[in-house]
Amino acid sequence: MSIWFKEVEVEDLNKSCENTMVSFLDIKITEMNDDSLVGVMPVSNKVKQPHGIIHGGANCVLAESLGSFAANLTLDYKKSHAVGLSITTSHIKAVRNGSIKGVANPIHIGAKTQVWEIKSYNDADQLTSSTTLTMAVIDRL
Repeated sequence: MSIWFKEVEVEDLNKSCENTMVSFLDIKITEMNDDSLVGVMPVSNKVKQPHGIIHGGANCVLAESLGSFAANLTLDYKKSHAVGLSITTSHIKAVRNGSIKGVANPIHIGAKTQVWEIKSYNDADQLTSSTTLTMAVIDRL
């Protein structure tokens, strides 16, 4: 059974990111499964730190983007929306090239808070970072 409030086309999610940090970093949503959201980010120079590996902040942007999208997709957007409250990322393996795939899965979907786990993988499907994202659910006025 799907956790989403309503089904949305992946193309529409990507279109909504035009002219944002998400599009600047070339992050693309690739899959929307029953209980997870998947996206990729190419490891280009614009997401690397001076030592030639992916910048930790870029890992966080990918994770928060996926988790935020996912949290909001579980809500009736006419009644409420979710905003970031806390993010903790553990950087596990350096990545120098290729792409990073992020997978967002819910830990807790509550009325006032949500907690999401976002794991990132390199092209060899090795875990590169693990993020816990807490979202506050706010009523729309």
